[in-house]
Amino acid sequence: MQAATSRKATVTLPSNTEILITREFAAPRHLVYRAWTTPELVKRWWSADMGEVTVAEIDLRVGGKWRYVMVTHGGQEVGFHGECREIVPNERLVSTEIYEGMPGSEGSLNTATFSEVSGRTTLSILVQHDTQANRDAHLNSGMEAGMQKTLNYLEDVALSLR
Repeated sequence: MQAATSRKATVTLPSNTEILITREFAAPRHLVYRAWTTPELVKRWWSADMGEVTVAEIDLRVGGKWRYVMVTHGGQEVGFHGECREIVPNERLVSTEIYEGMPGSEGSLNTATFSEVSGRTTLSILVQHDTQANRDAHLNSGMEAGMQKTLNYLEDVALSLR
């Protein structure tokens, strides 16, 4: 799959415990939201060609659980899971996120907001950690490079749904 755009997400730090990721997509929000919340579609973009998604489970309801697992090309298993806290279809999704590679981690609370202007979607993801140390560990994990690729593939999948 080839990324449809060279646009980049911006990463800002609104507070000492938060990360804000913002990215514009050349697709309407209902398609970006659908690609974000449909397990079969998540399998197409979440690994960003860094491995194979072996698990993409989403129980899209308040209190519902989600889990994604990827096996990297090097054979490492990488998993994340969480719980849906708030859902406004096509507009907002609030969920917890825990990296399974750090047992005992409190994880983060993520708020994904999908807004549309003239058929283009802006996705804003506010990642709230419990401490500055956890936020900084997240930032220093190399997450940004993978996230940039992942969001490019998300756009490809959303555009393919037209």
